[in-house]
Amino acid sequence: MDKTDKTNKTDASPKNAESKNPGEKKKSKKKKLREAPRHIAQAVWTAVTNSYVAGFLKGRIYQGELKKLCVPGMNCYSCPGALGSCPIGSMQAVVGSSGFKFSYYVVGFLTLIGALIGRFVCGWLCPFGLFQDLLHKIPFPKKIKTFRGDKPLRLLKYIIFAIFVILLPMFLTNDFGNGSPYFCKLICPVGTAMAGIPLLILNEGMRALAGFLFRWKLAILIITVLLSILIYRPFCKYICPLGAVYSLFNRISVFKYRLDETKCVSCGACSRVCKMNVDPTKNCNSLECIRCGLCKKACPTKAISYGFVSGGVKVGKSKLAEDIKPDKTAET
Repeated sequence: MDKTDKTNKTDASPKNAESKNPGEKKKSKKKKLREAPRHIAQAVWTAVTNSYVAGFLKGRIYQGELKKLCVPGMNCYSCPGALGSCPIGSMQAVVGSSGFKFSYYVVGFLTLIGALIGRFVCGWLCPFGLFQDLLHKIPFPKKIKTFRGDKPLRLLKYIIFAIFVILLPMFLTNDFGNGSPYFCKLICPVGTAMAGIPLLILNEGMRALAGFLFRWKLAILIITVLLSILIYRPFCKYICPLGAVYSLFNRISVFKYRLDETKCVSCGACSRVCKMNVDPTKNCNSLECIRCGLCKKACPTKAISYGFVSGGVKVGKSKLAEDIKPDKTAET
């Protein structure tokens, strides 16, 4: 037997195969850590937009000039540290006002942010998104990636936006013609987490005012927290009206994802790693994509790219995929 045959056999031996596994395990461990830059960006943005320290010390809401400006993500107006306003809260305030029924500023702001980056806001600039991301990292025996009814349930956020953000504040008004911010008042767990609980802890006078409505919203928050451990970002997937607005811009925004069909080998690595259950090979600018970047990092052939460029997903048969197919005539 030739020496070359021996070396070939030893290379293919189980021992050598096992010796390669530790490297692969290290790579998989690195993959789990690759969201750290995004989480750092989320944490920095949250700290900057909620940097009114006096509010946390005194249990008061900042009401300076910056409060007239909206921030891109879900950041409650009443959070003690919040410097800006939540666009969803601002929209409800205008729609429910007796003097105004349309806000050029809020609509213009949402259109501008959506047209520029779409749901990039959800993945990188939303404090409550970070909150859910960290909760999902809590170990649990069996996480739920999807379930029956998952896709139809994702339409709920659009219904919530239409009813609780637009219709109810506009038509369900008091004697003076003013409507209430019904989404903030009846549903939003962001307000409970970022404003309700901190203000009750810091402000003793407000504790006596906490009644049924607070307990109702606290129950919604607890359910959201528990679900976030099991399901990745349940609030973003099923409830968030702001995510519903930004999702409409994903396919047309200046910042978008691109799939190079000449590089794609249809291995499925991108769809397996996506926590929002998006298949980038079918639509890399899906309504559900929060542009976290995991699919790009998981792609072995660098077929996925993103940036402020024109063009979107290209679906088709990959030339590279055809090239790596085994030659049946050679085998025979």
